[in-house]
Amino acid sequence: MKLFSTRFISGAALAMALSVAPAAFARTPVDQLVIGTSLAQVLSLDPQQGTEVKTQEILANTYDRLVQFSGEEGYAIRPQLAESWEVDDTGITFHLRDATFASGNPVTAADVVFSLTRLIMMDQSAAANLKNVGYTPETIADLISAPDEKTFRIEMTDSVIPESLLYRLAGGTASVVDSAVVKEHVSNDDYGNAWLRTNTAGSGPFVLRRWTPNDVVLLEANEQYWDGAPAMRRVIMRHAPESQAARLMLERGDIDVANALTAPDVLTFTDKEGFSIDEVKTGGYYVLSMNAGREPLSNPLVREAIAYGIDYQGIADTILGPYGRPRNVPVPEDFEGAIDNPDWSFQPERARELLAEAGYADGFDLTLKTIAQTPRVDMATAIQASLADIGINVSIQQGNGSDIVASHRARDFDLLIPQTGAFMPTALGSIDNFVTNPDNALEANNAGNFVWRSAWDIPELNAMRNEANGERDDARRLELLRQMQEMFIAQKPAVLPMFERFEPIVISERVHGYEGHPWSLTRLDDVTKTED
Repeated sequence: MKLFSTRFISGAALAMALSVAPAAFARTPVDQLVIGTSLAQVLSLDPQQGTEVKTQEILANTYDRLVQFSGEEGYAIRPQLAESWEVDDTGITFHLRDATFASGNPVTAADVVFSLTRLIMMDQSAAANLKNVGYTPETIADLISAPDEKTFRIEMTDSVIPESLLYRLAGGTASVVDSAVVKEHVSNDDYGNAWLRTNTAGSGPFVLRRWTPNDVVLLEANEQYWDGAPAMRRVIMRHAPESQAARLMLERGDIDVANALTAPDVLTFTDKEGFSIDEVKTGGYYVLSMNAGREPLSNPLVREAIAYGIDYQGIADTILGPYGRPRNVPVPEDFEGAIDNPDWSFQPERARELLAEAGYADGFDLTLKTIAQTPRVDMATAIQASLADIGINVSIQQGNGSDIVASHRARDFDLLIPQTGAFMPTALGSIDNFVTNPDNALEANNAGNFVWRSAWDIPELNAMRNEANGERDDARRLELLRQMQEMFIAQKPAVLPMFERFEPIVISERVHGYEGHPWSLTRLDDVTKTED
């Protein structure tokens, strides 16, 4: 049974508590969960806009989706706002539970229609997962409906199978917002975005009390939550970008969970009494994005040379550790339908031969952009050293989340290290980011598309991807996926998977029920804590 507390401290007292230096922190209270993390990439809390990894845990706890999944039960889709649903030949019908938003307004099917319409009409990168399977500003009104207050209906396009659509609706960007509250805050036809960037209007187990960028996020229990108030009266996410400081805070009991530690600091907790390490498989990758719209990266031979010019195993052993393992195919090796890895191990002589064949025997200069965040900064330095061995002089430009993400979306880079996820835990879900680019033209301005950002034109791969997404025969879809992986390797990708990505989280033994999520949609309503 979920516990519940109505005790609150004043805003002034809270501000004082949060401003105390870490060394002065006492053991965290039993009814508060304190998470040490990096908030550098939290740019917007609008669920139809914010896609960054750390944003998702905030959205997961302040909003609900129709459906959800976790690492339990084989990643099976489970109910959330929808109590049940039926799949037929043309669409899916959802039946909503009785639930209310934090405002007290009832959650209705009209709110679901409003939220998904808002997602598509705002037309930002958050909409990519639905836009890429045919839900567009031109089609959305005809594809979703609310037959009554508790019934929501979505039609399937020719580019999506039921399983894939359900997983897309389980994502943070498909969160259901309180349409009445959001409409009250619309300004200059912005769909309420200016207000919702820094406020919440959801039905989740927590509500946003405070967000100070690169400092703190404070969530308070939603006493009206439809599944009962959470045990944690308060969740505090503290910006702790310095790994050693965060490790010491965790050891002292100043924080309960740390999810932005360096690999060496994570490993100090191996078999350490009082702590556990949750190594979350994301299905995504750390990627080297190459701007194929710029010379010499437009040349496939140059891209192949770079693929042979990176010491993947060395980086995995010395930097990544629990954060990842080498893999150059955009489907994890243990997913059904995955092909073997190509021989893109560190072979500097082979890389130099390819550069000479491409007409760059004397090498060239490039700039590598990366978010100043673990483990990407150290990866960038290692890549810089590896590529120097083959004659490519790389300078590194670090920046905060907003700077680097903006450069990526604007195609303003030579090399860049982003990370991907998988929209569902299958080969189809993991490869989608790497093979989707319906229109490579600059004027298409499809910044929500991962491949478009690298200006890599892949019409054949995109066509095969569309076929696989609409193929309901499992055997035929698996064969298409194998062909796509082979074609991806053969084309010397401008979006080079380097390492399958894991999220290591160190958790105090005082915390129970904290389970990391593949998409960082970690729910905290069932988390409890003990005194010791």
